[in-house]
Amino acid sequence: MSQKDQEKWDRKYLENPRLREARPPLQWLEDPRLPAPGLALDLACGTGRNAVALAQKGWKVDALDLSPVALQILTEAAEAAGVRELIRTGLIDLDRYEAPKERYDLILIANYLDRELIRRVASALKTGGVLIVETYMQHPENEKKDSNPDYLLQAEELPRLPGEGFETLHYEEFWNEGYEMYRMRKAALIAKKIIS
Repeated sequence: MSQKDQEKWDRKYLENPRLREARPPLQWLEDPRLPAPGLALDLACGTGRNAVALAQKGWKVDALDLSPVALQILTEAAEAAGVRELIRTGLIDLDRYEAPKERYDLILIANYLDRELIRRVASALKTGGVLIVETYMQHPENEKKDSNPDYLLQAEELPRLPGEGFETLHYEEFWNEGYEMYRMRKAALIAKKIIS
């Protein structure tokens, strides 16, 4: 990621009040097959809706993003929710990020697609840990027609991305939630690491 990318996202968060509004966390955080609260990694965390929700469930969360503006909004939301001490924020370049091996019990990536990043962070999960990915798909009925196809999943692609050693617990393709800015097709994966 470049300085230009960071400035673009900072500007989006500053100029679009809708991006700063509180939104519900991913529904997959309620899945009963998730491990007991431990250490979670929320990559491309944005303003922190999922990081805060995990912390409220007792998780310690490393919340990482390229936008200082988004991380400031997250910090304020965590303080308001009384969970600031459970969330460690970090400003990172996701193109170069290397997670420590077998550190996390849960890794979450929402609304961001970097196929290589998914493969790289798979090794950061402990055996028995869970990976949750939810992001946008290529679809002719998507309302946002100018989306870069490199950042859109193909049908049935997501379950293959973590690589070997994962058991798919849930996979679904669906239309996104009503609070998002555009109607877009999405895919979600919950996968458990079964082999290190």
